[in-house]
Amino acid sequence: MNSDSDLSIAGDLLEVQHLLQPARPHPTTVAEFAGLARTVAADRDRWAPLVRYDTTTRWYHRLHTGPGYELWLLSWVPGQGSGRHDHGLSSGVLTVLAGELTEHTERGTHTLRPGAQHVSAPGHVHEVVNDSLEGAVSLHIYYPGLTDMPMHTARCSPATQNPITA
Repeated sequence: MNSDSDLSIAGDLLEVQHLLQPARPHPTTVAEFAGLARTVAADRDRWAPLVRYDTTTRWYHRLHTGPGYELWLLSWVPGQGSGRHDHGLSSGVLTVLAGELTEHTERGTHTLRPGAQHVSAPGHVHEVVNDSLEGAVSLHIYYPGLTDMPMHTARCSPATQNPITA
């Protein structure tokens, strides 16, 4: 015990329940949303039976909603992409559940493999594409729930960082 302090702790603090904050029933921070995505990703029995692949359009299914947020399950056949867009006023957490996706931004290209997570702030412009030869599945959490997804026609070349028209 430190004699320079008049603080003394006896017993196990974890036994003093009134000092502990109760667990929140819903996430409210980026870290908690990323944790929720990891929890859902680990529960393959929850999402795998729902997945469908559609060669004409990206398939999506709203998996869950909570106060102010929603979780979406998406599948991507080879070659399918989102187009350049942002998520309006929503923040997002993208988690790859199966396969491989590529994210294109003005800062470069990132390959996202199973377990990879990408967090985006409101207004973050990107394009997500399945550039692989296999199907892919991803989980998307939006907070607040997605109400706007503006499409962007101009893109930036990562090599030059100059806007070019698509």
